[in-house]
Amino acid sequence: MADTDLLFLALFIFLPIFLLMFLKLIVRPRPVKIPIKSRHVFVTGGSRGIGLALACQVATEGARVTILARNLDQLEEAKTSIRLSTGIDVAIVSVDVCDFVAVKEAVESAGPIDVLICNQGVYASCELENQDIKEIKGTIDVNLIGSFNLVKAALPGMKNRSDRKPVSIAFMSSQAGQVGIYGYAAYSAKIKRRPPLTRIIATSSGAMQVEEVVKKALNGIKSGSFFVPCNFEGFMLSIGTAGPAPQTSYLMAFIEVISVGVIRIVGLCFQWTWYGSIEKWHAQQKLLD
Repeated sequence: MADTDLLFLALFIFLPIFLLMFLKLIVRPRPVKIPIKSRHVFVTGGSRGIGLALACQVATEGARVTILARNLDQLEEAKTSIRLSTGIDVAIVSVDVCDFVAVKEAVESAGPIDVLICNQGVYASCELENQDIKEIKGTIDVNLIGSFNLVKAALPGMKNRSDRKPVSIAFMSSQAGQVGIYGYAAYSAKIKRRPPLTRIIATSSGAMQVEEVVKKALNGIKSGSFFVPCNFEGFMLSIGTAGPAPQTSYLMAFIEVISVGVIRIVGLCFQWTWYGSIEKWHAQQKLLD
């Protein structure tokens, strides 16, 4: 009996240590720091909301900043806003990210980029059956194809810089990764147009202010992290969907390995709560009918 207890104790102690050592050996890429000061940071969707706040923050930290958006008037307002709050001028570029030729010309004229933040994004606050197919295609063009256009245009300059310090390409995720972000009028207006069930499910997650998102996102970019969750739900989602994704921290890899099963249970609990809310809503609608 004593030998059995000793064996279990040894497994309990040595198995996690062995796993940590193994992960430290195999985890790639190695950790890297992305400097911001005196470097060129290019922010898309930079005329308002999270993009504007990111541009303002990196300008404060000493970066040379270029912001890109479609609306020139909003870009001018954003430039003035950053100058008034920081005393720093930023460059502005009015381009549709869906137009690769225009994006390529804009990126080349801006000069080699050290940190590219793809923050542009659109979405429709309505049920799919009520959404126009052109709007669906427009969402894919801006959110997905637009990001491909930006990266393809920026990569040659990023690879051929004389400054050999580490560079970064960051993609601001959908609400799946950052649940409940509040920050500007256009977003608030879309919240009001949300389908009732979407509003019910969204209220199950904590809201975040733009400043919180910017701080966590920028810290994640500077630390070279592959996933940069901004709240607890996003953290769980990053673990649950890690799969074969890169991981720079062997300690974080250890957490992913030992907790993925638990996170799956937590995810199912979220689903159980959401289905309960849906069933309750449908029952209320039947009474109203």
